[in-house]
Amino acid sequence: MSMTSQLTTQAPPDSRLRRYLVLASGALVSWAAVYSTLQPTAAWLAYGLAGLARGSHLGSAIEFFAFESPKVLLLLVLVVFGVGVIRSFFTPERTRQVLAGRSESVGNLLAALLGIVTPFCSCSAVPLFVGFVTAGVPLGVTFSFLVSAPMVNEVALVLLFGLFGWKVAGIYAGTGVLIAVLSGWTIGRLRMEGHVEDWVFKTRAAGSGLAAERLVWSDRLEAGWRAMKEVVGKVWPYVLAGIAVGAGIHGYVPENFMASIMGKGAWWSVPAAVLIGIPMYSNAAGIIPVVQALLGKGAALGTVLAFMMAVIGLSLPETIILRRVLKPTLIATFVGVVGTGILLVGYLFNALF
Repeated sequence: MSMTSQLTTQAPPDSRLRRYLVLASGALVSWAAVYSTLQPTAAWLAYGLAGLARGSHLGSAIEFFAFESPKVLLLLVLVVFGVGVIRSFFTPERTRQVLAGRSESVGNLLAALLGIVTPFCSCSAVPLFVGFVTAGVPLGVTFSFLVSAPMVNEVALVLLFGLFGWKVAGIYAGTGVLIAVLSGWTIGRLRMEGHVEDWVFKTRAAGSGLAAERLVWSDRLEAGWRAMKEVVGKVWPYVLAGIAVGAGIHGYVPENFMASIMGKGAWWSVPAAVLIGIPMYSNAAGIIPVVQALLGKGAALGTVLAFMMAVIGLSLPETIILRRVLKPTLIATFVGVVGTGILLVGYLFNALF
C-alpha cells in the first residue's frame, strides 16, 4: 500500500479530535434542548394526547413514566460517556498496579474510589479477585474494591442524581465508599487468607505491565462513545422496567402506605429490607426508580437506602460467583460485615432524616 493511500484512509489524530469535538458540541446542544422540554411534553402526553384527568391514578402514572424515562436515559448517556473517557485511563493492569504495594489503609480507600470509575461488575468478580490477589494486593483491599465496584457505580449515581438530586446521590456515594473501606479493613484485620481457595494463589497474574501504547484524546473520546453505547445498550430495558414499576406505585399505591411497613416507626424495617434485597436479582438501573416511588409513598430514606444497597452490593448472583474463589467461611464473613455496614447506614439515616 502506498503512503498516499495510507494517509487517505486514516485521518491524522488532530483532525479526528476536531471532528469529535464538533460532533460532541452539537450533541450537547441537542441534549440540552430535548432535556428542557421533558416536563411539558410529559404533561401533554398524559393530559392532552391521552385526555386523562389531572390527579387520576392512570394520568399520574403515565406522566411519571413519560417524564422520568427520557430524563434518566439522557442523564445516563451524558455521564456514562464522561465516565467512559475516564475509564480509558484505568486498565485492569493499571488498577492492580495502583493498588499493589500500598499501605492497607490507603489501599482500602483507593480501592473503594477506583471501584466507582472502573468498568467491572459482579460477573467479572472472579477474574478480578484472582488478578488482584496474585498481583500482591492485600485481601482486605481487594474486598474494598469488590464492594465498591457494583454498589457505587456510575449508573447508580446518575440515576440517583436524576431522580433525587445531588444530596441523596452524594449521601449514597459517601456511605457506599465508607462501607467498602470499613468492610475491606475489617476483613483485612481478620487475616482470612487461609479461606481463599488454594488454586487462587497458584495462579500467576496476567498482564503484569501497562500497555506500551499511549492513547491520544481522540482515542479516549472513542472509548467514551463505546462505553456509552455498551452501558446504555445493556441497561435501558432495566431502566424502563424499573420506571414502569415506579410509575405504578406512584399512581396507584395510597399515600403513606409504605410508611407502615418501611417507615421509621418499625424498628424491624431496616433488617427486613436487607433480607428482602439480598436474594433479588437486579441492578441499579432497575431498582432505583422503584426506590423513588417507595420514598414518594412514605418509606423512610434509611430503610430504602439499605434495601437498595443490599440489592446492588450483596446480590445472590455475585455471592454464588465468588464461591469459586472463596471458602464458605470467608463468604459468610463478607456478607456479614457488609450487611452490618448497610444496617448501620439504614438506622443512621432514619435517625437523621
